[in-house]
Amino acid sequence: MNIIVGLFKFSPVFMLAGLMMSGMDCLMAAPIATIYAFIVASITDKLKFNDLVDSAVDNVKELNLVFFILMLAYAMAEAFMATGVGASIVNIALSLGVTGKTIAVVAFIVTGVLSVATGTSWGTFAACAPIFLWLNHMVGGDILLTTASIAGGACFGDNIGLISDTTVVSSGIQGVEVIDRIKSQGPWSIVCLVISIIIIYVLGISLKLPSETANAALAIQQIPAQVMADLEVARPSAVELLNQVKTGVPYYMAIPLILVLAVAIKGLPTLVCLGVGIVSSLIFGSFAGTVDSLQGFLDLMMSGFADAGSWVIVMMMWVGAFGGIMSKMRAFEPLSDLVMYLARSVKQLMFMNGLLCLVGNAALADEMAQIVTVGPVTKELVEKNVEGSEEDLYQLRLRNATFSSSLGVFGSQLIPWHVYIGFYLGILSAVYPLHQFVAVDIIKYNVMAFITVGSILILTLTGLDRFIPKFGLPSEPNIRLKKNQREEQKREA
Repeated sequence: MNIIVGLFKFSPVFMLAGLMMSGMDCLMAAPIATIYAFIVASITDKLKFNDLVDSAVDNVKELNLVFFILMLAYAMAEAFMATGVGASIVNIALSLGVTGKTIAVVAFIVTGVLSVATGTSWGTFAACAPIFLWLNHMVGGDILLTTASIAGGACFGDNIGLISDTTVVSSGIQGVEVIDRIKSQGPWSIVCLVISIIIIYVLGISLKLPSETANAALAIQQIPAQVMADLEVARPSAVELLNQVKTGVPYYMAIPLILVLAVAIKGLPTLVCLGVGIVSSLIFGSFAGTVDSLQGFLDLMMSGFADAGSWVIVMMMWVGAFGGIMSKMRAFEPLSDLVMYLARSVKQLMFMNGLLCLVGNAALADEMAQIVTVGPVTKELVEKNVEGSEEDLYQLRLRNATFSSSLGVFGSQLIPWHVYIGFYLGILSAVYPLHQFVAVDIIKYNVMAFITVGSILILTLTGLDRFIPKFGLPSEPNIRLKKNQREEQKREA
């Protein structure tokens, strides 16, 4: 009977997952699942309506800071794309010249930096795919290696960027500061980036590709008009960035990104970092001529606020309400009990949290759905089953947030049926119709995805993460499973 009740309590998660898998937007799936959770909690725990509302609202209150961060993040992304920050990064890299041998590694580096500046892998991919695929066509590079490199690099900033919604949301669910998360994850992410650069470069050399260089502006001019029209519909900001790359923007427009990274490294609050990026892009954009007026720039900010408020913030409010109700009726206890039965150490528990994120991502075929569905489960597993100092427990929550984002964003690159891959294939078919793209062909060349997903799981399970600065988890007995302590007490008694 207890098993049946436990499954019934967990059924709102199944409903949310099922609705998402059916193609329903999370903005609709989350309210429906929340209402259903209300009904389940009323039946199983005889909870009153007002008590459930209070639990939902209290949980949403904890996300208030996340909402402000998301609004400013979207605003800064708009500013960086419109004022030429993104275009300057592309032009700086391309000014060095690219060949068939280096086109893939240059595309990987550029998309990695650009995704940090814009906070979006989808937007970065849409903006860079036309440039680098047609450049690849001109210099005779390997189309699959270049395509996979663009995808892998585009995910770098989506996983670690200050203005990435996946970074912000995964951090908010785990109750950790975005800045702390980036400082903890940063060294490991950079190691993955450097290893990927080396491997991609070696692959480019080993394929014996041509060494002639080509001009980016010329490559953009060769993009068919229909391709630009299709891209305008899919990602208007990508077309704007392409035009800026073609006409040119001053190299100093990269300074706002450098300033944001500098203040982030110094450890200033996330809101301050975002404010520095917005203000500096206004100042430098005014000198560069990419900002016509203060009112025009304020319109960009309003557009960013509107984009955040129209979907991600509303979605987060419903997800927060959903999590509050599920916690109130202890819905995650059956899954927690199963994981804790299998786990014999904190390392094994954290490894299983990572697997939950990866499996959830594959099942839901959507990284944000995985973050908001599995995130509360992994958080509760740590809170209820691990003891240690607040500082050590905070480190575990940071790793949970990294699991949610990294195995969501990069895990999606290895799942052929994922919405990420579907989006990429759609953009690729539109901007480069000369090749028939297949998901598996792209996946097998995505070096960054394989390295990121594999390394975080292996490092966590083996404890080798301690050799990476700031990334290592606390070791036992500083932290320990509560069940292990109880077993020791029984033996001593």
